[in-house]
Amino acid sequence: MDFDATIRNGTFRHSRIEANPDREFAWFCRLTSIKSGLDLAALTTPLILPQNCLALAMVNPLSGPDHEVAGWFHAHLTRTIVSVLRAFTEFGSGEWIGAVLFFVMLYFVWKKWWPSLVTLIIAVPGGMLLNEWLKILVHRHRPFVDGPFVDWSGYSFASGHTIAATLLYGQLLLFVLPALKARHWRLLCIISAMSLVLLVGFSRIALGAHFLTDVLAAMIFGVTWLMVCMIAGKPMRRRTAQSQSVIPLPDGSEALLAPVEQRALPVRISDAN
Repeated sequence: MDFDATIRNGTFRHSRIEANPDREFAWFCRLTSIKSGLDLAALTTPLILPQNCLALAMVNPLSGPDHEVAGWFHAHLTRTIVSVLRAFTEFGSGEWIGAVLFFVMLYFVWKKWWPSLVTLIIAVPGGMLLNEWLKILVHRHRPFVDGPFVDWSGYSFASGHTIAATLLYGQLLLFVLPALKARHWRLLCIISAMSLVLLVGFSRIALGAHFLTDVLAAMIFGVTWLMVCMIAGKPMRRRTAQSQSVIPLPDGSEALLAPVEQRALPVRISDAN
Protein backbone atom coordinates (compact mmCIF):
# COMPACT_ATOMS: atom_id res chain seq x y z
CA MET A 1 0.00 0.00 0.00
CA ASP A 2 1.17 3.53 -0.78
CA PHE A 3 0.85 5.92 2.15
CA ASP A 4 0.49 9.67 2.16
CA ALA A 5 1.29 11.43 5.43
CA THR A 6 0.74 15.15 5.99
CA ILE A 7 1.04 17.44 9.02
CA ARG A 8 -1.63 20.09 9.36
CA ASN A 9 -1.99 22.53 12.29
CA GLY A 10 0.24 20.41 14.51
CA THR A 11 -1.85 17.28 14.03
CA PHE A 12 -0.79 14.17 12.21
CA ARG A 13 -3.05 13.06 9.40
CA HIS A 14 -2.30 9.67 7.89
CA SER A 15 -4.09 8.54 4.77
CA ARG A 16 -3.82 5.73 2.27
CA ILE A 17 -5.63 4.31 -0.69
CA GLU A 18 -8.06 1.84 0.82
CA ALA A 19 -9.53 -1.04 -1.16
CA ASN A 20 -13.23 -0.73 -1.87
CA PRO A 21 -15.07 -3.42 0.13
CA ASP A 22 -17.76 -3.57 -2.55
CA ARG A 23 -15.34 -4.22 -5.40
CA GLU A 24 -15.91 -7.98 -5.40
CA PHE A 25 -19.65 -7.40 -5.53
CA ALA A 26 -19.22 -5.00 -8.46
CA TRP A 27 -17.20 -7.59 -10.33
CA PHE A 28 -19.85 -10.21 -9.65
CA CYS A 29 -22.48 -7.92 -11.15
CA ARG A 30 -20.31 -7.38 -14.22
CA LEU A 31 -19.79 -11.09 -14.75
CA THR A 32 -23.43 -12.05 -14.36
CA SER A 33 -25.03 -8.88 -15.82
CA ILE A 34 -27.62 -8.79 -13.05
CA LYS A 35 -26.93 -5.48 -11.35
CA SER A 36 -30.08 -3.84 -12.65
CA GLY A 37 -32.22 -6.82 -11.69
CA LEU A 38 -31.07 -7.53 -8.15
CA ASP A 39 -34.07 -5.84 -6.53
CA LEU A 40 -36.49 -7.76 -8.73
CA ALA A 41 -34.70 -11.04 -8.03
CA ALA A 42 -34.75 -10.40 -4.30
CA LEU A 43 -38.52 -9.94 -4.42
CA THR A 44 -39.42 -12.79 -6.76
CA THR A 45 -36.93 -15.53 -5.86
CA PRO A 46 -38.38 -16.39 -2.42
CA LEU A 47 -41.82 -16.74 -4.03
CA ILE A 48 -40.82 -18.70 -7.11
CA LEU A 49 -37.89 -20.92 -6.14
CA PRO A 50 -39.34 -23.10 -3.34
CA GLN A 51 -42.54 -24.06 -5.16
CA ASN A 52 -42.35 -23.63 -8.92
CA CYS A 53 -38.67 -24.45 -9.52
CA LEU A 54 -38.76 -27.53 -7.34
CA ALA A 55 -41.92 -28.77 -9.04
CA LEU A 56 -40.40 -28.02 -12.44
CA ALA A 57 -37.30 -30.05 -11.58
CA MET A 58 -39.42 -33.01 -10.49
CA VAL A 59 -41.62 -32.98 -13.58
CA ASN A 60 -38.75 -32.11 -15.96
CA PRO A 61 -40.53 -30.97 -19.13
CA LEU A 62 -37.21 -31.36 -20.98
CA SER A 63 -36.93 -35.07 -20.23
CA GLY A 64 -37.16 -35.90 -23.95
CA PRO A 65 -34.09 -33.87 -25.01
CA ASP A 66 -32.35 -34.93 -21.80
CA HIS A 67 -32.62 -38.63 -22.67
CA GLU A 68 -31.71 -38.03 -26.31
CA VAL A 69 -28.49 -36.22 -25.40
CA ALA A 70 -27.58 -38.79 -22.74
CA GLY A 71 -28.32 -41.69 -25.10
CA TRP A 72 -26.21 -40.22 -27.92
CA PHE A 73 -23.15 -39.79 -25.73
CA HIS A 74 -23.63 -43.21 -24.15
CA ALA A 75 -23.70 -44.85 -27.58
CA HIS A 76 -20.47 -43.16 -28.69
CA LEU A 77 -18.35 -43.73 -25.59
CA THR A 78 -15.00 -45.46 -25.99
CA ARG A 79 -12.32 -46.27 -23.45
CA THR A 80 -10.09 -43.46 -24.73
CA ILE A 81 -12.88 -40.89 -24.57
CA VAL A 82 -13.86 -42.08 -21.10
CA SER A 83 -10.27 -41.66 -19.88
CA VAL A 84 -10.17 -38.07 -21.14
CA LEU A 85 -13.59 -37.27 -19.69
CA ARG A 86 -12.65 -38.72 -16.31
CA ALA A 87 -9.61 -36.41 -16.28
CA PHE A 88 -11.89 -33.41 -16.91
CA THR A 89 -14.41 -34.45 -14.28
CA GLU A 90 -11.72 -34.60 -11.58
CA PHE A 91 -11.65 -30.79 -11.52
CA GLY A 92 -15.05 -30.98 -9.84
CA SER A 93 -14.49 -34.04 -7.66
CA GLY A 94 -14.81 -33.87 -3.91
CA GLU A 95 -11.15 -34.80 -3.40
CA TRP A 96 -9.86 -32.04 -5.67
CA ILE A 97 -12.27 -29.41 -4.33
CA GLY A 98 -11.35 -30.36 -0.75
CA ALA A 99 -7.62 -30.14 -1.44
CA VAL A 100 -7.88 -26.71 -3.07
CA LEU A 101 -10.13 -25.45 -0.27
CA PHE A 102 -7.70 -26.69 2.36
CA PHE A 103 -4.70 -24.81 0.97
CA VAL A 104 -6.67 -21.64 0.22
CA MET A 105 -8.09 -21.64 3.75
CA LEU A 106 -4.61 -22.11 5.21
CA TYR A 107 -3.42 -19.11 3.19
CA PHE A 108 -6.31 -16.98 4.42
CA VAL A 109 -5.60 -17.99 8.04
CA TRP A 110 -1.91 -17.14 7.59
CA LYS A 111 -2.81 -13.73 6.17
CA LYS A 112 -5.60 -13.30 8.76
CA TRP A 113 -8.13 -12.54 6.05
CA TRP A 114 -11.08 -13.58 8.18
CA PRO A 115 -13.92 -12.14 6.04
CA SER A 116 -12.57 -13.93 2.97
CA LEU A 117 -12.22 -17.15 4.97
CA VAL A 118 -15.82 -16.99 6.20
CA THR A 119 -17.09 -16.17 2.72
CA LEU A 120 -15.19 -19.09 1.21
CA ILE A 121 -16.51 -21.58 3.78
CA ILE A 122 -20.12 -20.48 3.42
CA ALA A 123 -20.01 -20.20 -0.37
CA VAL A 124 -18.33 -23.47 -1.36
CA PRO A 125 -18.97 -26.17 1.28
CA GLY A 126 -22.26 -24.51 2.22
CA GLY A 127 -23.48 -24.50 -1.37
CA MET A 128 -22.43 -28.10 -1.88
CA LEU A 129 -24.38 -29.20 1.19
CA LEU A 130 -27.48 -27.37 -0.06
CA ASN A 131 -27.14 -29.19 -3.37
CA GLU A 132 -27.14 -32.55 -1.58
CA TRP A 133 -30.36 -31.52 0.14
CA LEU A 134 -31.79 -30.55 -3.26
CA LYS A 135 -30.92 -33.98 -4.67
CA ILE A 136 -32.92 -35.67 -1.94
CA LEU A 137 -35.90 -33.37 -2.54
CA VAL A 138 -36.01 -33.81 -6.32
CA HIS A 139 -35.17 -37.53 -6.20
CA ARG A 140 -34.22 -37.73 -9.90
CA HIS A 141 -32.42 -40.88 -11.02
CA ARG A 142 -29.29 -40.80 -13.16
CA PRO A 143 -29.39 -41.43 -16.93
CA PHE A 144 -27.38 -44.64 -16.60
CA VAL A 145 -26.72 -46.49 -13.39
CA ASP A 146 -24.47 -49.22 -14.74
CA GLY A 147 -22.81 -50.21 -17.99
CA PRO A 148 -19.41 -50.89 -19.58
CA PHE A 149 -18.07 -47.44 -18.64
CA VAL A 150 -20.32 -46.16 -15.86
CA ASP A 151 -21.10 -47.15 -12.30
CA TRP A 152 -22.92 -44.31 -10.58
CA SER A 153 -24.85 -44.08 -7.35
CA GLY A 154 -26.99 -41.39 -5.76
CA TYR A 155 -29.37 -38.95 -7.39
CA SER A 156 -28.89 -36.83 -10.47
CA PHE A 157 -30.40 -33.34 -9.96
CA ALA A 158 -28.42 -31.17 -9.68
CA SER A 159 -24.88 -32.13 -10.68
CA GLY A 160 -22.64 -32.12 -7.60
CA HIS A 161 -19.41 -31.93 -9.58
CA THR A 162 -20.68 -29.00 -11.65
CA ILE A 163 -21.97 -26.95 -8.74
CA ALA A 164 -18.76 -27.60 -6.80
CA ALA A 165 -16.70 -26.33 -9.74
CA THR A 166 -19.01 -23.32 -10.19
CA LEU A 167 -18.77 -22.38 -6.52
CA LEU A 168 -15.02 -22.90 -6.09
CA TYR A 169 -13.73 -21.34 -9.29
CA GLY A 170 -16.39 -18.62 -9.21
CA GLN A 171 -15.53 -17.61 -5.64
CA LEU A 172 -11.78 -17.68 -6.32
CA LEU A 173 -12.42 -15.54 -9.38
CA LEU A 174 -14.25 -12.99 -7.25
CA PHE A 175 -11.30 -12.93 -4.85
CA VAL A 176 -8.71 -12.45 -7.61
CA LEU A 177 -10.39 -9.99 -9.99
CA PRO A 178 -10.31 -6.89 -7.73
CA ALA A 179 -6.54 -7.30 -7.30
CA LEU A 180 -5.82 -7.48 -11.03
CA LYS A 181 -5.17 -4.19 -12.79
CA ALA A 182 -4.32 -5.36 -16.30
CA ARG A 183 -7.32 -6.14 -18.47
CA HIS A 184 -5.71 -9.14 -20.18
CA TRP A 185 -5.07 -10.84 -16.82
CA ARG A 186 -8.67 -10.33 -15.77
CA LEU A 187 -9.88 -11.71 -19.08
CA LEU A 188 -7.56 -14.72 -18.75
CA CYS A 189 -8.86 -15.51 -15.27
CA ILE A 190 -12.49 -15.23 -16.36
CA ILE A 191 -11.96 -17.49 -19.37
CA SER A 192 -10.03 -20.03 -17.28
CA ALA A 193 -12.73 -20.25 -14.60
CA MET A 194 -15.52 -20.55 -17.14
CA SER A 195 -13.60 -23.19 -19.11
CA LEU A 196 -13.07 -25.35 -16.03
CA VAL A 197 -16.76 -25.21 -15.13
CA LEU A 198 -17.84 -26.00 -18.70
CA LEU A 199 -15.38 -28.88 -18.98
CA VAL A 200 -16.62 -30.42 -15.75
CA GLY A 201 -20.25 -30.03 -16.80
CA PHE A 202 -19.64 -31.47 -20.25
CA SER A 203 -17.77 -34.45 -18.84
CA ARG A 204 -20.65 -35.26 -16.47
CA ILE A 205 -23.12 -35.29 -19.36
CA ALA A 206 -20.89 -37.27 -21.70
CA LEU A 207 -20.08 -39.89 -19.06
CA GLY A 208 -23.77 -40.50 -18.44
CA ALA A 209 -23.64 -39.31 -14.84
CA HIS A 210 -26.11 -36.43 -15.36
CA PHE A 211 -28.68 -35.08 -17.74
CA LEU A 212 -28.17 -31.78 -19.52
CA THR A 213 -30.69 -30.04 -17.25
CA ASP A 214 -28.83 -31.36 -14.18
CA VAL A 215 -25.68 -29.55 -15.28
CA LEU A 216 -27.43 -26.34 -16.34
CA ALA A 217 -29.34 -26.21 -13.05
CA ALA A 218 -26.10 -26.71 -11.10
CA MET A 219 -24.52 -23.74 -12.86
CA ILE A 220 -27.55 -21.55 -12.20
CA PHE A 221 -27.80 -22.59 -8.55
CA GLY A 222 -24.07 -22.06 -8.08
CA VAL A 223 -24.15 -18.52 -9.48
CA THR A 224 -27.28 -17.74 -7.44
CA TRP A 225 -25.67 -18.98 -4.22
CA LEU A 226 -22.56 -16.90 -4.89
CA MET A 227 -24.82 -13.88 -5.37
CA VAL A 228 -26.53 -14.57 -2.03
CA CYS A 229 -23.17 -14.92 -0.27
CA MET A 230 -21.88 -11.69 -1.80
CA ILE A 231 -24.96 -9.73 -0.71
CA ALA A 232 -24.98 -11.25 2.78
CA GLY A 233 -21.26 -10.63 3.24
CA LYS A 234 -21.28 -6.92 2.35
CA PRO A 235 -21.92 -5.68 5.94
CA MET A 236 -19.10 -7.88 7.28
CA ARG A 237 -16.65 -6.60 4.68
CA ARG A 238 -17.62 -3.01 5.41
CA ARG A 239 -17.13 -3.44 9.16
CA THR A 240 -13.74 -5.02 8.53
CA ALA A 241 -12.70 -2.17 6.25
CA GLN A 242 -13.81 0.38 8.84
CA SER A 243 -11.94 -1.37 11.66
CA GLN A 244 -8.78 -1.34 9.56
CA SER A 245 -9.10 2.40 8.86
CA VAL A 246 -7.61 3.33 12.26
CA ILE A 247 -3.98 2.54 13.15
CA PRO A 248 -2.09 3.22 16.40
CA LEU A 249 0.77 5.71 16.42
CA PRO A 250 4.01 5.46 18.47
CA ASP A 251 2.88 8.20 20.85
CA GLY A 252 -0.25 6.27 21.81
CA SER A 253 -2.67 8.23 19.66
CA GLU A 254 -4.49 6.93 16.61
CA ALA A 255 -4.41 7.94 12.97
CA LEU A 256 -7.45 7.82 10.73
CA LEU A 257 -6.88 6.33 7.31
CA ALA A 258 -8.75 8.37 4.73
CA PRO A 259 -9.08 7.48 1.05
CA VAL A 260 -6.86 9.48 -1.26
CA GLU A 261 -8.41 10.33 -4.57
CA GLN A 262 -5.99 10.18 -7.47
CA ARG A 263 -6.46 13.07 -9.85
CA ALA A 264 -4.74 13.78 -13.09
CA LEU A 265 -2.61 16.91 -13.03
CA PRO A 266 -3.57 19.61 -15.58
CA VAL A 267 -1.29 19.85 -18.57
CA ARG A 268 -0.46 23.31 -19.85
CA ILE A 269 0.19 23.54 -23.55
CA SER A 270 2.23 26.59 -24.38
CA ASP A 271 2.18 28.29 -27.72
CA ALA A 272 5.49 27.84 -29.49
CA ASN A 273 5.01 31.02 -31.60
